[in-house]
Amino acid sequence: MKKSSSATPASKQPAIQEELGVKLMTAKHPVIKKLKKEHPTSIHGDKFWSSSYLLMDYLNDNPPKKNTNILEIGCGWGLTAIYCSKRFKCDVTGVDADPDVFPYLQAHAGLNEVYIKPLVKTFDQLDVETLSEYDLIIGGDICFWDSLNDTLFDLFKRAKKAGVNKAIIADPQRQPFVDLCARLDDNFSHEVWDWELPEPTPANGDILIVDFDKS
Repeated sequence: MKKSSSATPASKQPAIQEELGVKLMTAKHPVIKKLKKEHPTSIHGDKFWSSSYLLMDYLNDNPPKKNTNILEIGCGWGLTAIYCSKRFKCDVTGVDADPDVFPYLQAHAGLNEVYIKPLVKTFDQLDVETLSEYDLIIGGDICFWDSLNDTLFDLFKRAKKAGVNKAIIADPQRQPFVDLCARLDDNFSHEVWDWELPEPTPANGDILIVDFDKS
Protein backbone atom coordinates (compact mmCIF):
# COMPACT_ATOMS: atom_id res chain seq x y z
CA MET A 1 0.00 0.00 0.00
CA LYS A 2 1.29 3.43 -0.88
CA LYS A 3 2.04 5.85 1.91
CA SER A 4 0.18 9.14 1.93
CA SER A 5 2.25 12.22 1.40
CA SER A 6 2.40 14.95 4.05
CA ALA A 7 -0.03 17.81 3.66
CA THR A 8 1.17 20.99 2.00
CA PRO A 9 0.63 24.14 4.09
CA ALA A 10 -2.24 26.21 2.71
CA SER A 11 0.05 29.22 2.24
CA LYS A 12 2.26 27.20 -0.11
CA GLN A 13 -0.42 25.41 -2.10
CA PRO A 14 -0.51 26.15 -5.83
CA ALA A 15 -3.59 27.90 -7.21
CA ILE A 16 -4.19 24.88 -9.45
CA GLN A 17 -3.39 21.31 -8.50
CA GLU A 18 -4.12 17.94 -10.10
CA GLU A 19 -5.89 14.99 -8.50
CA LEU A 20 -6.23 11.70 -10.39
CA GLY A 21 -5.84 13.51 -13.70
CA VAL A 22 -8.36 16.27 -12.94
CA LYS A 23 -7.22 19.87 -12.55
CA LEU A 24 -8.63 21.62 -9.48
CA MET A 25 -8.57 25.24 -8.42
CA THR A 26 -7.65 25.71 -4.77
CA ALA A 27 -9.25 28.21 -2.39
CA LYS A 28 -6.52 30.74 -3.18
CA HIS A 29 -7.33 30.78 -6.91
CA PRO A 30 -8.83 34.16 -7.95
CA VAL A 31 -11.73 32.45 -9.76
CA ILE A 32 -12.74 30.56 -6.61
CA LYS A 33 -12.38 33.70 -4.48
CA LYS A 34 -14.63 35.58 -6.90
CA LEU A 35 -17.20 32.79 -7.07
CA LYS A 36 -17.42 32.52 -3.29
CA LYS A 37 -18.35 36.21 -3.14
CA GLU A 38 -20.88 36.01 -5.97
CA HIS A 39 -22.30 32.51 -5.41
CA PRO A 40 -22.35 31.51 -1.73
CA THR A 41 -23.55 27.92 -1.68
CA SER A 42 -25.91 26.02 0.59
CA ILE A 43 -26.52 22.31 1.33
CA HIS A 44 -22.77 21.75 1.89
CA GLY A 45 -21.76 22.59 -1.69
CA ASP A 46 -18.79 24.66 -0.60
CA LYS A 47 -15.84 22.43 -1.55
CA PHE A 48 -14.75 19.08 -2.98
CA TRP A 49 -15.67 16.28 -0.56
CA SER A 50 -13.40 13.32 0.15
CA SER A 51 -15.86 10.65 -0.98
CA SER A 52 -15.49 11.97 -4.53
CA TYR A 53 -11.89 10.74 -4.50
CA LEU A 54 -13.02 7.31 -3.29
CA LEU A 55 -15.57 7.17 -6.08
CA MET A 56 -12.98 8.19 -8.68
CA ASP A 57 -10.57 5.53 -7.45
CA TYR A 58 -13.28 2.86 -7.56
CA LEU A 59 -14.27 3.87 -11.09
CA ASN A 60 -10.64 3.77 -12.16
CA ASP A 61 -10.63 0.08 -11.16
CA ASN A 62 -14.15 -0.54 -12.51
CA PRO A 63 -14.47 1.82 -15.49
CA PRO A 64 -17.78 2.58 -17.19
CA LYS A 65 -17.93 2.05 -20.94
CA LYS A 66 -17.32 4.96 -23.28
CA ASN A 67 -20.45 7.07 -23.92
CA THR A 68 -22.23 5.73 -20.82
CA ASN A 69 -24.93 8.20 -19.77
CA ILE A 70 -24.08 9.09 -16.17
CA LEU A 71 -26.02 11.13 -13.64
CA GLU A 72 -24.05 12.46 -10.68
CA ILE A 73 -26.59 13.20 -7.95
CA GLY A 74 -25.74 15.86 -5.39
CA CYS A 75 -22.86 16.79 -7.69
CA GLY A 76 -21.68 19.92 -5.91
CA TRP A 77 -18.62 21.18 -7.75
CA GLY A 78 -18.75 18.14 -10.02
CA LEU A 79 -15.37 16.52 -9.42
CA THR A 80 -16.50 12.97 -10.20
CA ALA A 81 -18.63 14.10 -13.13
CA ILE A 82 -15.62 15.85 -14.65
CA TYR A 83 -13.46 12.78 -14.01
CA CYS A 84 -15.92 10.48 -15.80
CA SER A 85 -16.16 12.80 -18.79
CA LYS A 86 -12.41 13.37 -19.03
CA ARG A 87 -11.14 9.88 -18.17
CA PHE A 88 -13.81 7.65 -19.71
CA LYS A 89 -15.41 9.87 -22.39
CA CYS A 90 -18.85 9.43 -20.82
CA ASP A 91 -21.86 11.74 -21.24
CA VAL A 92 -22.41 13.21 -17.79
CA THR A 93 -25.11 15.29 -16.15
CA GLY A 94 -24.58 16.86 -12.75
CA VAL A 95 -27.70 17.39 -10.66
CA ASP A 96 -27.91 19.44 -7.48
CA ALA A 97 -30.66 21.23 -5.58
CA ASP A 98 -28.45 24.30 -5.14
CA PRO A 99 -28.06 26.33 -8.38
CA ASP A 100 -25.08 28.19 -6.91
CA VAL A 101 -22.82 25.14 -7.17
CA PHE A 102 -22.92 25.16 -10.96
CA PRO A 103 -20.64 28.16 -11.57
CA TYR A 104 -17.96 26.23 -9.66
CA LEU A 105 -18.69 23.08 -11.64
CA GLN A 106 -18.60 24.89 -14.99
CA ALA A 107 -15.37 26.69 -14.08
CA HIS A 108 -13.69 23.36 -13.37
CA ALA A 109 -15.26 21.69 -16.42
CA GLY A 110 -13.81 24.47 -18.57
CA LEU A 111 -10.41 24.11 -16.93
CA ASN A 112 -10.48 20.40 -17.81
CA GLU A 113 -11.92 20.99 -21.30
CA VAL A 114 -15.06 18.90 -20.79
CA TYR A 115 -18.79 19.63 -20.77
CA ILE A 116 -21.08 18.62 -17.91
CA LYS A 117 -24.79 19.18 -18.39
CA PRO A 118 -26.24 21.04 -15.37
CA LEU A 119 -29.59 20.05 -13.88
CA VAL A 120 -31.15 21.84 -10.91
CA LYS A 121 -33.40 19.38 -9.09
CA THR A 122 -33.83 17.83 -5.68
CA PHE A 123 -33.56 14.05 -5.37
CA ASP A 124 -37.35 13.86 -5.03
CA GLN A 125 -37.75 15.69 -8.33
CA LEU A 126 -35.80 13.04 -10.24
CA ASP A 127 -38.79 11.18 -11.63
CA VAL A 128 -38.88 7.98 -13.66
CA GLU A 129 -38.96 9.87 -16.96
CA THR A 130 -35.83 11.85 -16.08
CA LEU A 131 -33.96 8.83 -14.71
CA SER A 132 -34.76 6.77 -17.81
CA GLU A 133 -32.18 8.84 -19.74
CA TYR A 134 -29.28 7.40 -17.70
CA ASP A 135 -27.38 4.12 -17.46
CA LEU A 136 -25.47 4.84 -14.25
CA ILE A 137 -26.08 6.97 -11.15
CA ILE A 138 -23.11 8.08 -9.05
CA GLY A 139 -22.81 10.18 -5.92
CA GLY A 140 -20.44 10.98 -3.07
CA ASP A 141 -21.18 12.28 0.42
CA ILE A 142 -24.91 12.54 -0.30
CA CYS A 143 -26.43 10.69 2.67
CA PHE A 144 -25.67 13.13 5.50
CA TRP A 145 -29.20 13.66 6.92
CA ASP A 146 -31.44 10.97 8.43
CA SER A 147 -34.22 11.98 6.03
CA LEU A 148 -32.00 11.14 3.05
CA ASN A 149 -32.28 7.45 3.95
CA ASP A 150 -35.92 7.45 2.77
CA THR A 151 -35.17 9.86 -0.07
CA LEU A 152 -32.44 7.71 -1.59
CA PHE A 153 -34.34 4.46 -1.03
CA ASP A 154 -37.28 5.90 -2.99
CA LEU A 155 -34.89 7.22 -5.64
CA PHE A 156 -33.47 3.72 -6.08
CA LYS A 157 -36.98 2.33 -6.57
CA ARG A 158 -37.64 4.89 -9.32
CA ALA A 159 -34.24 4.20 -10.89
CA LYS A 160 -35.01 0.49 -11.12
CA LYS A 161 -38.38 1.24 -12.72
CA ALA A 162 -36.68 3.64 -15.14
CA GLY A 163 -34.23 1.00 -16.36
CA VAL A 164 -31.05 2.45 -14.82
CA ASN A 165 -28.38 -0.27 -14.67
CA LYS A 166 -26.48 0.67 -11.51
CA ALA A 167 -25.96 3.20 -8.75
CA ILE A 168 -22.54 3.69 -7.16
CA ILE A 169 -22.48 5.78 -3.98
CA ALA A 170 -19.46 6.62 -1.80
CA ASP A 171 -19.72 7.75 1.81
CA PRO A 172 -17.45 8.14 4.86
CA GLN A 173 -19.68 5.68 6.75
CA ARG A 174 -22.12 8.18 8.19
CA GLN A 175 -24.94 6.54 10.13
CA PRO A 176 -27.73 7.43 7.65
CA PHE A 177 -25.70 5.78 4.89
CA VAL A 178 -25.00 2.69 7.02
CA ASP A 179 -28.73 2.44 7.79
CA LEU A 180 -29.58 2.78 4.09
CA CYS A 181 -27.21 -0.06 3.15
CA ALA A 182 -28.79 -2.33 5.77
CA ARG A 183 -32.24 -1.43 4.49
CA LEU A 184 -31.34 -2.53 0.97
CA ASP A 185 -30.72 -6.15 1.99
CA ASP A 186 -34.28 -7.33 1.33
CA ASN A 187 -34.98 -5.02 -1.60
CA PHE A 188 -32.03 -4.66 -3.99
CA SER A 189 -29.06 -6.65 -5.21
CA HIS A 190 -26.10 -4.72 -3.84
CA GLU A 191 -22.58 -4.82 -2.47
CA VAL A 192 -20.77 -2.60 0.03
CA TRP A 193 -17.00 -2.30 -0.17
CA ASP A 194 -14.70 -0.79 2.44
CA TRP A 195 -12.47 1.52 0.39
CA GLU A 196 -9.30 3.39 1.21
CA LEU A 197 -7.30 5.84 -0.89
CA PRO A 198 -3.90 6.63 0.70
CA GLU A 199 -2.93 9.28 -1.87
CA PRO A 200 -2.92 11.80 -3.45
CA THR A 201 -5.79 12.96 -1.19
CA PRO A 202 -6.18 10.45 1.66
CA ALA A 203 -9.77 9.24 2.06
CA ASN A 204 -11.61 6.21 3.37
CA GLY A 205 -15.19 5.03 3.60
CA ASP A 206 -17.63 2.70 1.88
CA ILE A 207 -18.62 2.18 -1.74
CA LEU A 208 -22.22 1.03 -2.26
CA ILE A 209 -22.98 -0.64 -5.61
CA VAL A 210 -26.66 -1.20 -6.33
CA ASP A 211 -27.28 -3.47 -9.34
CA PHE A 212 -30.78 -2.69 -10.57
CA ASP A 213 -30.51 -5.24 -13.38
CA LYS A 214 -30.23 -8.04 -10.81
CA SER A 215 -32.72 -6.64 -8.29
